[in-house]
Amino acid sequence: MKAGVLYSGGKDSSLAGILLGTYYEVELNTFVFDPLRHIPTLEAAAGVLGYPLRKRVFAEGMLNEMADLVIAKGYPNDAINAAHQSAIESLAAEYDVVGDGTRFDDRVPMLSREAVQSLMSRTGCSFVRPLLGYPRREVDRLADRLLVVKYGETGTIPNGDYESEIRDAIRARGLDPATLFPAHHQQSLVVGRRQ
Repeated sequence: MKAGVLYSGGKDSSLAGILLGTYYEVELNTFVFDPLRHIPTLEAAAGVLGYPLRKRVFAEGMLNEMADLVIAKGYPNDAINAAHQSAIESLAAEYDVVGDGTRFDDRVPMLSREAVQSLMSRTGCSFVRPLLGYPRREVDRLADRLLVVKYGETGTIPNGDYESEIRDAIRARGLDPATLFPAHHQQSLVVGRRQ
């Protein structure tokens, strides 16, 4: 059975793919706002894992909606959660099993229990989050054991995270996204797999 896994190229979604790959035929899925966006480092990260990668495109106009939401709220959480839920809903229309790399101590992106129950009732899919019981320190230990990971602040790591395109949209409006997003937010990119 196939499992559609949301994939940013980072350590969390990579570990989720590895764990789900034990039981399912994993297909990695990355969502972008710009259909022309090409992320070779993300493709390389998927290649390291050995799973196929599918690039998906959010509905036209959604990037502006997400940028509007960040600006209106003054922080990115609601916009990132909305983008994440939209991605999951899209995959649930195609896969019987949908997964992501959210951890125990994640705040964003994170679907509530009620949202997950609603999704599964409406679509008939199973939404699995294999890292949900793992706190960050355990995810880091697993990543150190299984993966070669590059780290850096958001915007300096070319991965498939929703945030970089939302930041670019805000910047295109003449605003400084640094005033709306948390400072010193670390991102990761898988660049290899340990033997």
